Amino acid sequence: MTPQLDAIGIVASDMAASLAFYRRIGLDIPAGADTAPHAEATLPNGLRVLWDTEETIRSFDPEWTRPTGGGERIGLAFRCDSPAEVDAVYTDLTAAGYQGHLKPWDAVWGQRYAVVLDPDGCGISFFADAA
Repeated sequence: MTPQLDAIGIVASDMAASLAFYRRIGLDIPAGADTAPHAEATLPNGLRVLWDTEETIRSFDPEWTRPTGGGERIGLAFRCDSPAEVDAVYTDLTAAGYQGHLKPWDAVWGQRYAVVLDPDGCGISFFADAA
């Protein structure tokens, strides 16, 4: 059998804050997960996104430490239906207090692209094919 990508894991320093961010962009995360040590959501294509608290990771990997020096924990990219949706998502998230990293722009590779930081400082990209 060839290994198949089944899930993307996120280590959250504040589970509730992390889940609030991902709920705001449309992930269906169980309501009671905010205080759990582990949470997950299954995307429409079957791929799962998993969240674990730092304490959970340390429970089986005692040597784990939070990344430092600007290294990101993950990088996720979300396809939007249109360039206008990229702008709207960026505006919604930054208006809600999340930190914009790269304002929407028309990238040379033919996409409208923007990046917002999640509560753990991970760059989350939003893109759509250019009109």
